[in-house]
Amino acid sequence: MPRPKKTVTEPTADRLRYDIDRGRGGDKVDGRDPAAAPLGTDDEAGGSPPTPAQIKQANAYEIAPGPSSENVGDYGVLIYMCMVAFLVTMVSLAVWLF
Repeated sequence: MPRPKKTVTEPTADRLRYDIDRGRGGDKVDGRDPAAAPLGTDDEAGGSPPTPAQIKQANAYEIAPGPSSENVGDYGVLIYMCMVAFLVTMVSLAVWLF
């Protein structure tokens, strides 16, 4: 009989770092941020890993509700391609007419 998947109800340090790297904190864009010491590692190395209450508090503070980089579209490339297409069309039209 297969074991049911474990569901995580409490935030973990790994989940918090993942959310921050995805831009859900609202202060950076979506992208991996390689760190010399991943979030929570220094506490664990010091002999006092963060408690679930501390992680929950950090999650509430860092991951603010509202817009994140996941919800924001990047239209720079689209605008650039439209301008290039427009210029190519205008140059082609000018060459054809003259």
